[in-house]
Amino acid sequence: MPSFWNHVVNILKVMGPLVRILRLVDNENKSAMGYIYEAMDRAKETIKRSFNENEEKYEKIFTIIDERWNCQLHRPLHAAGYYLNPEFFYTIKSVGFDAEVLDGLYQCVTRLVPSVEVQDQIIRELSLYKNVEGLFGIPMAVRSRTITSPGINNLR
Repeated sequence: MPSFWNHVVNILKVMGPLVRILRLVDNENKSAMGYIYEAMDRAKETIKRSFNENEEKYEKIFTIIDERWNCQLHRPLHAAGYYLNPEFFYTIKSVGFDAEVLDGLYQCVTRLVPSVEVQDQIIRELSLYKNVEGLFGIPMAVRSRTITSPGINNLR
């Protein structure tokens, strides 16, 4: 029946991008922390385009995705990882101005660093990151933005 196959196609339009996120999160070789925000945005954009941006066709799906995102994956640590991922920070200009992402970054600093003096130093040094100064501006660091994953595995 054609209606059955139309439903199968719609399921594939939704599940393909979501499975890519699951594979990213489950990957043992690459830390997902700095990538999950962007992956979710990319998945939702892909789903939207696959339904020709007809909101009526994907709004219920987005409601389900957003409910799961908000209760399980939407955490300050993920926002901080996204902000501190140079691959996205320097190529997606909105990252540095996204209130939700900035809020997550500040929540992480507050929660993980008990010393107010150290918190203030971190915030001051974020300007070096934002303005591509100091070590963030050397050619090697600039080149590695898109080829080196910002994770602990890189230190081995």
